[in-house]
Amino acid sequence: MTPELSTSLVLVTPELIIVAGALVLLMIGVFSNGRPGALVTTLAVLVMAVAGLWLAFATGEGSAFGNSFVLDPFARFMKLLTLAGSAVALVMSIGYSRAHKFDTFEYPVLVMLSTVGMLLMASANDMIALYLSFELQSLALYIVAAINRDSLRSSEAGLKYFVLGALGTGMMLYGVSLVYGYTGSVDFEVIASAISGQGRQIGVLFGIVFILSGLVFKISAAPFHMWTPDVYEGAPTPVTAFFAVAPKVATMALILRLVMEAFQPAASDWQQIIVFVSIASMALGSFAAIGQRNIKRLMAYSSIGHMGFALVGLAANSEAGVRGVLIYMVIYVAMTLGVFAFIIAMRRNDENVEEIGDLAGLSQTNPIMATIMTLMLFSLAGIPWLAGFWAKWYVFLAAIDANLYALAIIGVLTSVVAAFYYLRIIKIMWFDEPAGGFQPMSAELRVILGLSGAFVTFYVLFGAPIGVMAQAAAKSFF
Repeated sequence: MTPELSTSLVLVTPELIIVAGALVLLMIGVFSNGRPGALVTTLAVLVMAVAGLWLAFATGEGSAFGNSFVLDPFARFMKLLTLAGSAVALVMSIGYSRAHKFDTFEYPVLVMLSTVGMLLMASANDMIALYLSFELQSLALYIVAAINRDSLRSSEAGLKYFVLGALGTGMMLYGVSLVYGYTGSVDFEVIASAISGQGRQIGVLFGIVFILSGLVFKISAAPFHMWTPDVYEGAPTPVTAFFAVAPKVATMALILRLVMEAFQPAASDWQQIIVFVSIASMALGSFAAIGQRNIKRLMAYSSIGHMGFALVGLAANSEAGVRGVLIYMVIYVAMTLGVFAFIIAMRRNDENVEEIGDLAGLSQTNPIMATIMTLMLFSLAGIPWLAGFWAKWYVFLAAIDANLYALAIIGVLTSVVAAFYYLRIIKIMWFDEPAGGFQPMSAELRVILGLSGAFVTFYVLFGAPIGVMAQAAAKSFF
């Protein structure tokens, strides 16, 4: 083994831990009697925890595999956030999958393999690594969306996600071929040098457009959001929670590294794309959610809007902007996992309910649950001084510092519009006649909902360390 290969393997140890764990758990599932889904899921969470601890405390920094893979503070920050989102989504699935009879061992194994792709996305440093990690993530997600084979809605969600995902991947790959053709390299640093040396080329500009189109599809940003409401509604709720968190964090990491390193000399071009996508996402997410009656579809449009808000920070093209995006993603993950834990707990007569009207009078039947959900919704709306307010504060402040006043104003106005549908749910929970109580929550859902509620409520008190880590991660590009 050469010294270079040895060094490279040390840097990818967290990914190797998850891959090895997935293979072992696959064998445990195959050779176990009965339904080992809960056991394999629990072990999968433990494997991710080990990988996260190794990543946080036992892994250095540097590049690997001929500079195709890079591990820096930014990659470590986004990988830890991705692992946290994936692990919590798996924990949320244990009781739900058993109740809906899809507690198979394949589900946690597929989530682990998809998570490996996401971790590689955060460290991708050339176009080949970008594409391979992106596809490793996506292929497992297509199957996970349709994991409940007895549900027609789940099968439909998987098929829609696959067809539209293939379209997004094709667009991205076409853009990669254009950039390679005009710059002569797939390495991010060489591409940046070629763009700065050649000046503005129409072929490279088209390549940037196609690559970003394929990537913003995965974060469900407008106008590439069309898959999101149907897939969110059709997929099993823990799968929807996973889709809403981990892939978005990984893809946002990939977008940040791509534009800050490979396309930085063409900042004036990609900034226009990001501004357009951001405005479109904020507007669509705010207005389209108003008429929704299914809470999972509402959360789909909410996620579209929140990705638009996060992209405001990226459009600033500054260290403060990147820091704002990272803080936004942390808070978004916490809020989203809490809301989906609540949605999974919406269970009545041994069946899960998803209509917003089913929340009527919840404050009378379960006041603690209603209070925590109210805090989560206030935070999603950006009400001071909850965590969601600070998320928007940092990205809007970065936009103002970059003289993007119109973008910041549009962001504030769409936040006001979005507040309407969050407040409508709060009104239904507190002022409508009770529609009936929910069954008691499982212990894991109670813990997740409680921790999320505490995070968004007391972020103002302990958010400083997150800001410091985000600042250190943002310095990786500046």
